[in-house]
Amino acid sequence: MDSFEFNKIIGGLLGTVFVVFTIGIVSDTIFASPVPEKPGYAIEVAEEEHGGGGAAGGETAETPIGTLLASADATAGAAVFKKCAACHTVEKGGAHKVGPNLWDIVNRPVASHEGFAYSAAMKEFAQGGSVAWDYEHLSNFILSPKGLVKGTAMGFAGLKKPDERANVIAYLRTLSDSPAPLPEAGAAPAAENASAPAEGAAPAAEGAAPAEGAQPAPAQ
Repeated sequence: MDSFEFNKIIGGLLGTVFVVFTIGIVSDTIFASPVPEKPGYAIEVAEEEHGGGGAAGGETAETPIGTLLASADATAGAAVFKKCAACHTVEKGGAHKVGPNLWDIVNRPVASHEGFAYSAAMKEFAQGGSVAWDYEHLSNFILSPKGLVKGTAMGFAGLKKPDERANVIAYLRTLSDSPAPLPEAGAAPAAENASAPAEGAAPAAEGAAPAEGAQPAPAQ
């Protein structure tokens, strides 16, 4: 191959490269799509709302425990309670296990069962025995133990279904020589009922006796 023919081949290659390079520049100029300063539309994702009351956010939006207990099934609750039987006994005078014995638990002061070593978090929550396991506290604790008592040693994830919680509480209520009265259906939690009297209403006289048959509120 002589030098003239070699030069033609090199020239052809260079020409091809030049044409391809030129086409690329022209294409970028014609079809360029610069990023706008502001997007044409934005996709907004609504943040999940968390209720501020009680132990587990969203509990305030549920049916009150008093209403659920009115139609709760203690027999069904006994079946659900089998999930708890590995850690708790329920018979009168029963031994403690990982958790305390639950006989007569409804309205029992928190962290008060003799002989059980409660966690520091549970003792703090008890406020010296002024907080009791009323229906509202039981419902919130069974829903989310760590949600109600921060730092509790109880590792149970909780019962998320309201009817299951009500059934279990109805079953626990039966574990007593004198079962606690059921709360009024639809009644607001005690904390909410303790708000100031309506405008124009006279405050109750200090030391006034409760209405006949009324249950005294736990000491605070």
